[in-house]
Amino acid sequence: MPYRCLSYRFQTKLPVGRPQAFRWATDYRSTDLQLGGINATRKVERLTTNLLLLTDSFGADPFSARRGARTVKKKLVHLYPAEWAWTSTHVSGPALYSQFLYKLNSRGPTACTLDFGGSQVERVVHMPSLSSLRRRALQLKREDSRLWARFAATLAQDPG
Repeated sequence: MPYRCLSYRFQTKLPVGRPQAFRWATDYRSTDLQLGGINATRKVERLTTNLLLLTDSFGADPFSARRGARTVKKKLVHLYPAEWAWTSTHVSGPALYSQFLYKLNSRGPTACTLDFGGSQVERVVHMPSLSSLRRRALQLKREDSRLWARFAATLAQDPG
């Protein structure tokens, strides 16, 4: 079965300074996904100071049309504090081999911008058309940017 790779980018303004945003975004907890309104649980394993393994279990599989389908995704997260950046690479699950890059850029002492770059890998039965690839990349961009907008709103309410 062939793969398709969908690349997309977006920026999100965060209502706190870069050091606080980095701590908040990379302080992985079991309740992280619920902050974004997602029905899922997360197991966090710290492998080293700057390397984590996340196991996300979703109540409904976003990749399956089957009613009641569940999915588990494992992600390897590398933190790069000196660059205010981190990566998340899927090592199991329906988006196997996908990688997401996050970088924070300062906008002064009380704000920053998250620059996001996604490379979603999906298995397909037949190679899709170019227009189909564009539509799917736009859909992923909308989903992920909405998620980060919800995270930004949460951060504004409780920056601690």
